[in-house]
This record gives sequence, C-alpha cells and structure tokens, in this order.
Amino acid sequence: MAFLPNFAPFNILSLLLLVVGVIVSRAEARPRAFFVFGDSLVDNGNNNYLATTARADAPPYGIDYAPNHRPTGRFSNGYNIPDFISQRLGAESTLPYLSPELTGDKLLVGANFASAGIGILNDTGIQFVNVIRMYRQLEYFQEYQNRVSSLIGASQAKRLVNQSLVLITVGGNDFVNNYYLVPNSARSRQYPLPQYVNYLISEYQKLLQKLYDLGARRVLVTGTGPLGCVPSELAQRGRNGECAAELQEAAELFNPQLEQMLLQLNRKLGKDVFIAANTGKMHNNFVTNPEQFGFITAKVACCGQGPYNGLGLCTPLSNLCSNRGQYAFWDAFHPSEKANRLIVEEIMSGSEAYMNPMNLSTILALDAITT
Repeated sequence: MAFLPNFAPFNILSLLLLVVGVIVSRAEARPRAFFVFGDSLVDNGNNNYLATTARADAPPYGIDYAPNHRPTGRFSNGYNIPDFISQRLGAESTLPYLSPELTGDKLLVGANFASAGIGILNDTGIQFVNVIRMYRQLEYFQEYQNRVSSLIGASQAKRLVNQSLVLITVGGNDFVNNYYLVPNSARSRQYPLPQYVNYLISEYQKLLQKLYDLGARRVLVTGTGPLGCVPSELAQRGRNGECAAELQEAAELFNPQLEQMLLQLNRKLGKDVFIAANTGKMHNNFVTNPEQFGFITAKVACCGQGPYNGLGLCTPLSNLCSNRGQYAFWDAFHPSEKANRLIVEEIMSGSEAYMNPMNLSTILALDAITT
C-alpha cells in the first residue's frame, strides 16, 4: 500500500513532462513545406528575374498586396492561390526560387518554381522567350533538394520533400498561347483538337511521374479555367458577350481527361498522391452566377483596356476599377484576389465534384494522423 503513493508522483511528473514536451515540439514544429509549379496563375515573382515580357512587376499589379501594396510579380491585385494555401498551412508565402532571399531557413518553407507564360509543352509561350519551362522547373526542384541537403542533411531533406504539399497549375497556355495563338498554328495543323488534348495529357503524365520520382507525395493538380470566358477571349473571339466556343471546348475536353489520368496514376502507385482540383468548375460558378459570390461582373476585367478591359495586360495607363472585390477577373486573363480566395475555400472544403478523391482539409487531417 505504501508503494503506490511513493511511486504515483513520479508517474504524474513523467506524464506532465511528456505532455509539455509534445506541446513544445508541436509549437516549434514547422508547417509542412509547400512547393509550387506552373504558370502565371501561381507565379509569385520568378519572372521578375528574367528578361521576358511576361511580367507583373509594375503598378497597379499588387495594389492590394499587404502590407506594402506594391507589385510583387504576382498576376493579381493582391494574393494569389498559393498565398491563400500557405495561409491555410499556417506558413508564410513561399519565395520565388530565383529570389536571392531564398537562403538558409527560408528554404525550409518550400519554394515557388512557377513562371508566367509556360505550358506543358516546351514550345508553348515561345513569344515570351526567357521563361522557366516545366522541365527546367523540375530541374530546379532537384537543385533545391541538393541545397536543402547541404543545410539539414540528405535524410531530413528527403523527409521534408516527402511530407510536403505540392501545387501544380499548368495547361491553359497550351491552348491560349500555342494551339489558338494564331490562326493555323503549327500545333493546330499537326493535331485536331481531341488528339492535341490526348497529347497534352500524355506529356503531362510524364511531368507528374517525374515529380513523384523527385519525392512529391501530395500533389494538388488544378485543371484549366473557363478559357473561352476570360476577358481576353471575350474581347477577341467572343460574340455578343458569349464565351469563345472553341476555347470552351478545349477546356471541356482537357479537364475530365486530366482527372481520369490522375486517378489512373494513383491506382498505378497504389496511393492517393495526385488530387484533382476542378478549378474550372469553381471558376465557371463565378461566370454563370457572379452575383451569388458578391461579384458585379465576371466578364469585364478590373484592370485593362478595350472591350471588357480584355486587350493586353494591366498597366499604369489602363482602366482601373475602384471596387476590386466585386470583379471576378483582375486583368484580361487572371482572377482577382477575391476570386483566388474563393477558389482556395473550395480546395479546402469542396465536395468530390470539385476535389477528387478528397479536399485539402481531409488531406491535412489524414496526414496529421500518419506523420
């Protein structure tokens, strides 16, 4: 009887120390690393360091970007999709891989490799000349891992990458800045549209397999948006305010095939690595019923010139709306900060119609249990 009272305080103290240790370790634990690949929808400034016309480094880009309200290289009035995902991860935004600030502990946050103007294919966006094409983004990802290995050791670097979240957004430019860039383009003479989409999907699968081979284990893959409904296409191809039919057909062919390819890849790998984010469906909701989401228009860009403010990029001389939170599109091609935030809300909690096989909240919950 005397043994238990003497031993109990030691047990209680040990338990308290264990609990405190868990709390401290969790408090000190970093959010999972986040890596971003793709085009201008997710580029946060890499092209600022390149000699290219595909840049967003002049006002009024960044007019709502906190805290300095200056252009950052994001094709947005403020935050883009990766920024809002970083916030949901409890992390700071990833730096562009080409940023000289990406050193030391900043590397452990992750990196953004995206570059405006690029596509799945290497010949997409050739008019922009000096951009980071997808094969090069993946080479940079390998280079990044070598840098992190030097910082924290190879095994910890591998663990950081395996436990990271990856976002890849690419494909729209393969239509807008390739197949439909000019009448009778080289690719449109080479392939009828259905065969071109098949080709894109097969090439995309190779990129995703390479991403897996480089250690990515949770990858959000977004489809294309409503390509024919962006202000640029309304201005150049649309009739009477209707979406451009051929580009809408392209998106309607591409997105379902992309989702099926991702599910097939998962079956091949035996686990849910690739998550299909149907951002096209999300954005179509804004287009068909903008008022439901607090927008006054999903046709006219907030910043631009010409019909629908859809000609050229946003410049200091462009028309600029004052009520930017009421526009679904910021410029001729890109969603506004508010639209980006709404898209990420669907990525976080959307049903299987939007996020297949699961949304990001479910992924984070599952991974918290298994890591």
